[in-house]
Amino acid sequence: MNWKEITTLEEWESVLERSAERGQLVLKHSTTCPVSANALIEYNHYLQENPNSDVDYVLVKVIESRPVSNQIAEDLGVKHESPQIIYVTNKKKYWAASHWSITTEHMTAVLKKL
Repeated sequence: MNWKEITTLEEWESVLERSAERGQLVLKHSTTCPVSANALIEYNHYLQENPNSDVDYVLVKVIESRPVSNQIAEDLGVKHESPQIIYVTNKKKYWAASHWSITTEHMTAVLKKL
């Protein structure tokens, strides 16, 4: 796995700050949801197929790290969904998708334009 799990508000603040220098691809993942399990498989597959040193890959488990998940939604003005993927740049949401829209193909189509 090439992603880093964050569990604290301080780690989220660091991710948000880093987005001013490099893209941050955040997956909000529920460990109890089969749709989210599929999204995680797609996320990992994307990472294997598209190693990109210009982007940091982040995972947030929404149940275990609820305050972080809620803060992400508040900071980026994005309604919370799970699973949800958000590309953050310059401390703002550039792109987001959720549920069955989180596919390797969808990520590739959007992120190759960056």
